[in-house]
Amino acid sequence: MPAHSQTRDSSTEQQTAVYVYGILPADTDIEPGTAGVGDEPGEVRLIRHRDLAAMVSDVRIDKPLGRPEDLTGHEELLDSAARDLPVLPLRFGAVVTDDEAVTSELLQPHYDEFAGALDELDGRTEYVVKGRYDERTLIREVLAENKDAAALSEQVMGRDQDATRDARIQLGEILGNAISAKREEDTRSLGDALAGHVVASAVRPPTHELDAVYTAFLVETSEEPELERALERLARDWEGRVELTLMGPLAAYDFVATIEPGT
Repeated sequence: MPAHSQTRDSSTEQQTAVYVYGILPADTDIEPGTAGVGDEPGEVRLIRHRDLAAMVSDVRIDKPLGRPEDLTGHEELLDSAARDLPVLPLRFGAVVTDDEAVTSELLQPHYDEFAGALDELDGRTEYVVKGRYDERTLIREVLAENKDAAALSEQVMGRDQDATRDARIQLGEILGNAISAKREEDTRSLGDALAGHVVASAVRPPTHELDAVYTAFLVETSEEPELERALERLARDWEGRVELTLMGPLAAYDFVATIEPGT
């Protein structure tokens, strides 16, 4: 980390730095009193350069960021802004020395890149669809479709675990492979169902063994109602099998390059 700026209060010298959340169009405002991240959060403000602005707040450098509430606060500030305007999110934990460095290390050298990316995102936002399998329904599907799995399930049911260890391992492998195949198939089905209402998509890796789908979509704001209706139709088709959740609008984390100060 570069050398840090220093500010003084009446009792002690306190080292601070500038935390950068993301890049926005300059013709926006932050609600006064909006708190940033950190153990002693500073007020969120904008640093403007031409028609760009960086959303920032001051943080103390002697209290490292990393608490769950810091990450949540970072995302909530960006997502809140993304409801009304395009936002380029920076990675969590992006800190520079002072306000001048925000301009010299970010806004000036990356002006063309940032301006072009904001133009691309204008009128668009990110939504994420996540689906979780109903475990009992999923197991019934696999056993109905795979004779080997069904036979192994009968073999181990009600039997001593140690005595059926090999069969249980084999059954677990079959189930794991079958779930992975279903996840790929259902991810394609989700993409097909929403294809006419999205600009781009990005499949995220599963976070749980029962994840059915986990995909980010870049959506024109005018298409948001149609997206929701298409997802409702798919949810009806998958009722009792997959529980779907729609998250958004969000900052376009999955559709912009990671931005880091000084690069």
